[in-house]
Amino acid sequence: MTNTRTRRSGRGAAVGTALVVLLPLGLTACGTGGDDGKDGAGTPSAVGSPTPSPSPTVDPAVYRRTLDSTLGPVDKAFRAVDSAKEGKALDQAIAKAADSARSAAALLESAEAPEDAVDGTLSLADSLRGLSDTLTDSQAGGGRCATSPRVELGSDPTALGGVRDAAGTLSGLGYPVHLKLPRTEKAKNRRLSTGSFIKDTGRSGLGKLTVKNGTDSDAVVTLTRGKKTAFTVYLRKGGSSTVRSVNNGTYTVYFTMGEDWNSAKKSFTRDCSFEKFDDPADFHTRQVSGGTQYDVLTFSLAKSIGGNATTTGVPQEDFPS
Repeated sequence: MTNTRTRRSGRGAAVGTALVVLLPLGLTACGTGGDDGKDGAGTPSAVGSPTPSPSPTVDPAVYRRTLDSTLGPVDKAFRAVDSAKEGKALDQAIAKAADSARSAAALLESAEAPEDAVDGTLSLADSLRGLSDTLTDSQAGGGRCATSPRVELGSDPTALGGVRDAAGTLSGLGYPVHLKLPRTEKAKNRRLSTGSFIKDTGRSGLGKLTVKNGTDSDAVVTLTRGKKTAFTVYLRKGGSSTVRSVNNGTYTVYFTMGEDWNSAKKSFTRDCSFEKFDDPADFHTRQVSGGTQYDVLTFSLAKSIGGNATTTGVPQEDFPS
């Protein structure tokens, strides 16, 4: 077989009625200080410009209320992510949290903030937008071979770290940020023992099947008759297992390889591949002179010199449970 392993006053002018009083005055020539003896015109003194008033400051209490009202929905959405179960419910909660974080970022960018909080507000907005993108990318999408969104979220520490740092800066200035970030998980590597049956509908025949896993990944082998699964067995990398008492019949042999076996989804969560052998596995019992003859078959999940079994990839949605 082939081993397939399997992205940021102006100047004030008084307005009123000017009253001009003309008084007879003697005209006196003012010297210009020059040597030519000419009369010079006096130069009026300049009128000083008034100092512009500072821009009105934002009341810190008002700003704190703005933070609370803007981040409240985000905090609620993040908490919903934490309580959601793996699967469709978690994906839906993450989608809502991503939308909520993106909306809050837009509101913060247009919010009026005290002078000492302007930079922190913009930083928080930018970080929330980045986290929104990361949340969207983390969704499992409903596939069988999908890493938990919590693991995906934990694999990008800068997304949560950026929000945490910006929130810490504002809180240190006296503007508390009430926001509980979603929890994350570390990548797992769950495995079963070689030879463990994941499914077994019962066997009472004489056939015998040996499966050898010579690949670098754990594998799960499934035999089906028609659309019905007969049995499914787990093999660790380098492992071998023999299934006895296989009933007579013609079976299709499927196998999936990868890392971290999720028993609830009956699938690996990382580096998955789904394939089947092109040739069926036939088991027959025959009475012969001196006893009973039955079939003993061996399948190897590895490239081998002289191997005569070919395989074909299978869409994961078509892989038997």
